[in-house]
Amino acid sequence: MPSLILLMIAGAFTYAFWNSSRAAAERAIELGRNACRAADVQWLDQAVHASSLRVVRKESGWLGWERTYRFEYSHDGIDRHTGRMVLRGDQLVAFVGPSAARISEIRQSPDTRDAQDV
Repeated sequence: MPSLILLMIAGAFTYAFWNSSRAAAERAIELGRNACRAADVQWLDQAVHASSLRVVRKESGWLGWERTYRFEYSHDGIDRHTGRMVLRGDQLVAFVGPSAARISEIRQSPDTRDAQDV
């Protein structure tokens, strides 16, 4: 009986980790797409790839995950360049990519930008 409870707890932790990883990857996709749109470059493969995961101390003092993602972009559709972003939770803490992209334009969602243009 105790082993079943431990198995259920392990399953719950595994699901929570998987769910937070998917949410972070979706946030990284949004940020990569916004960065490429802001720099007027082509975002290749429409995806990000997790390249590292580590435990860090967040500003609140609690431990949390820091995920590094890489993505590829092109200026003319022929060349390929690699960009990198680091997320702590869902917050962007570092970005290397298209040089014309500004952080304020990257963090802004496309829905908010469309509402401001009107």
